[in-house]
Amino acid sequence: MLQLETQSQPSPMSQPTTTAILVIGGAEDKVHGKEILHTFWFRSGGTDATIGIIPSASREPVLIGERYQSIFEEMGAKYVKVLDIRDRDQGNDSYFKEYVEECTGMFMTGGDQLRLCGLLADTPLMERIRQRVQLGEISLAGTSAGAAVMGHHMIAGGSSGESPNRALVDMAMGLGIIPEIIVDQHFHNRNRMARLLSALSTHPERLGIGIDEDTCAMFERDGLIRVVGKGTVTIVDGRDMTYTNQAEIAAADPLSLHNLKLNILSHGDCYHLHQHECIAKISNPIQ
Repeated sequence: MLQLETQSQPSPMSQPTTTAILVIGGAEDKVHGKEILHTFWFRSGGTDATIGIIPSASREPVLIGERYQSIFEEMGAKYVKVLDIRDRDQGNDSYFKEYVEECTGMFMTGGDQLRLCGLLADTPLMERIRQRVQLGEISLAGTSAGAAVMGHHMIAGGSSGESPNRALVDMAMGLGIIPEIIVDQHFHNRNRMARLLSALSTHPERLGIGIDEDTCAMFERDGLIRVVGKGTVTIVDGRDMTYTNQAEIAAADPLSLHNLKLNILSHGDCYHLHQHECIAKISNPIQ
């Protein structure tokens, strides 16, 4: 379980810690400013970075792995290696484990989150990555499927474009990097609000995080979530939910969800994971 330090009065102007967890909504800019990827490169050490890329979620791991490798090498990373893991036995491979010890950053690509978890969950390699993340020794990033796996509970699939209902979402176990959250990606781009709400109906104790494309929720070790990128991060807090009918209705029937708290954050905004408070980049109270 990720141990994040609390602070009594969080400030977006406080000096950020070096390492972070970057949860990316997918389709991040890989051509122009590359703001999110550059942020990961910087948080991994910049020109001193040793980066490992895990493309296991992808159906074309070599192609996607080489693309990210080229991007980070062009940015000036010291060393970049693709960990082409296609079998669970490789999660105990001494060669891969030795490289993880040298890394300052790990990047999980998009694809199929069930495939990614099936290959990595509970392997010695993943346990060591998680431990190093917890200790603040490395930065970790995941985009699309690589973002979906961050929580203890994971959205494995589902539909969109209809009212929230339990049949709308397929749940599975994630990698538990940040157990407190349930992540959905390509969020507004694929109309996934109802899907996230459906997931929260059975897990209201978790924080729902919906991340748009080319947008990142960056989790600092001081408890702050910082928004980077062109879209928004939607945060749904169901801890004070007063009523849901989810246990009383059929799976395809519409859900009632009372007293949820909704926050939508854009670039530069912050949210404190423990205090459940938003912090605007620039104070702009409604007149």
